Amino acid sequence: MAGQTLEDILATMNPEILMNMKTAVETGRWANGGKLTPEQVELCLQAIIAYEQQHLPEHERTGYIDRSGLGTKQPTDPPPAGEPQPLNIHGGDGDRQ
Repeated sequence: MAGQTLEDILATMNPEILMNMKTAVETGRWANGGKLTPEQVELCLQAIIAYEQQHLPEHERTGYIDRSGLGTKQPTDPPPAGEPQPLNIHGGDGDRQ
């Protein structure tokens, strides 16, 4: 990767290289065990994002958040017994002793 530009990397990328870069960024190491430098991590992340932007639909890209249902769901039933309950935090009411 040394001396390569983002354009150079994108010109040679394919799905296998994409997965190898993702693994390298996740683990901080190349497949041969060598440690990624901070510059390599940054360049890999840029390449991953740019490649996915060009080749993958939005919902398959790294970091995608499905926001289609946000704000539209209303809880209708309480969660079943034994399931975690949401935490409600209220403050500033002066009820503390």
